[in-house]
Amino acid sequence: MIRPTRPPAPARESATSVGAQIGNPCWLAHRYDPDHDAVHFIAADRAQRGVATFLTDEYMPSSATPIVVPRRDAVAAAPPAASVHFIFHSAYCCSTMLAQALDMPGFATALKEPVILNDLVGWRHRGGHPARVGEVLDATLRLLGRAFEPGEAVVIKPSNVVNALAPAMLAMRPQARAVLLYAPVRIYLTSIARKGMWGRLWVRELLAKQLADGIVDLGLTPEDIFRLTDLQAAAVGWIAQADLFAGLVARFPDRVRTLQSETLLANPLAAVTALARFYALPDDPATVQALLDGPAFARNAKDGKTYGAADRVREHETGAALHADEIDKVIIWAEAVARTAGVALDPPAPLLG
Repeated sequence: MIRPTRPPAPARESATSVGAQIGNPCWLAHRYDPDHDAVHFIAADRAQRGVATFLTDEYMPSSATPIVVPRRDAVAAAPPAASVHFIFHSAYCCSTMLAQALDMPGFATALKEPVILNDLVGWRHRGGHPARVGEVLDATLRLLGRAFEPGEAVVIKPSNVVNALAPAMLAMRPQARAVLLYAPVRIYLTSIARKGMWGRLWVRELLAKQLADGIVDLGLTPEDIFRLTDLQAAAVGWIAQADLFAGLVARFPDRVRTLQSETLLANPLAAVTALARFYALPDDPATVQALLDGPAFARNAKDGKTYGAADRVREHETGAALHADEIDKVIIWAEAVARTAGVALDPPAPLLG
């Protein structure tokens, strides 16, 4: 999801020991202020993060009272980082649900769309020097990589607007692994159509950011893009992400796997077991079952309401029927665009072969 990309002005300076705050994982690295080269930390324990849909200002009340620490001081005071892994995603593909399921004491600390990464994207788009952005990105991963308990991994699920930074993030963390989660293009377009005007506006905002990142290489001219319908814009953004995912697989063949949302939903036991094994986390039946028995697979990840597979199918079928003519036409067009650009609609290297 796209979130705010410019942090608020510093609320106040820390009057306490920087080391004590940075050493405590309950203080989340929340925003980055490039004008002051400072990191805003907020109080956010495991329970608070668990109930928040995303780690953004909207869902984190403590964001109004941050502790502001110079970046270099924060990095110097940070304890050794845990093992870090990633879930990169196409949006509307159950990524929030998966991240929430993995957040279990003793197993992993999961971060759902930490907004500090969006801040770096916004800074980059406003002209931040690539070397400086890279330096701060490395520091940010260090500060996010603080687990709640010894032995836990940290699983970071960035917003999909951060996807253009995925190659750099994986290069900076040679031991990290990434799962690339995506919804089939028809499912994705149906999700967008169901959301009405706001969904259609969101995909245009996403495409604008993807164009700024230079990751849309599909043979379309600026005039072509201007003439796109909303769902065509959604399809272009989706294809651009599929192209990026294929590039990640090619560059990091041993460290990247792809996973379709429908595969995850159809066989969560196999998918979560394979994911735990891929991340080199405990994959014994008891641990995996404990992950599956948590609230993530029984509730809507966005609003916390009871929500199961049957509810999702019903919503999708209703949306698909309502917008069938438009979606069918855009699918045919999207397949032609992808085929011409040499982009596979199912990225390679599936987690479940």
